[in-house]
Amino acid sequence: MENIVSGNIGLIHLLVSIVAMITGIVVLITKKGTKKHRQIGYIYVTSMLLVNFTAFMIYRLFGGFGIFHFFAIVSFMTLLAGMYPIIRRKGRNYIFRHFNYMYWSVVGLYCAFCAEILTRIPFYLSIKISWKLFSALTMLSIFIVIVIASVIFKKHKLKWQTEFEK
Repeated sequence: MENIVSGNIGLIHLLVSIVAMITGIVVLITKKGTKKHRQIGYIYVTSMLLVNFTAFMIYRLFGGFGIFHFFAIVSFMTLLAGMYPIIRRKGRNYIFRHFNYMYWSVVGLYCAFCAEILTRIPFYLSIKISWKLFSALTMLSIFIVIVIASVIFKKHKLKWQTEFEK
């Protein structure tokens, strides 16, 4: 188990990541603005804050600040950008801005998940890979998830804008 979670902090990171992945998808696919949406949304936000916080306590891979820590900062900023419009409740299209950033927050989480899985497969198959291949696998997984999410977003953007600004 040590190789999978990297101690107690790694275990917490893994568990709150799973909670965030589940609640993030649920919030995206269920009816918006309901009490249930808000409750699950706050669970998502809290779990993402814990994911980002615990990420900065894990240094096993690089021995210091690494690319995943950079993406944790990006994730945190996206989360804040998503919550700001809905807390402030002012300005044009604030609900769509909230949805937009929260959508990309969830997408970022799934990018991290895919990068994590893709870069761990060689380790569990006892295949030695170079840092160059590790980086390429990480970027490839992120690219694939972002392309899929972008296609979905572009396809539904006008419908979502109209729906959220009624």
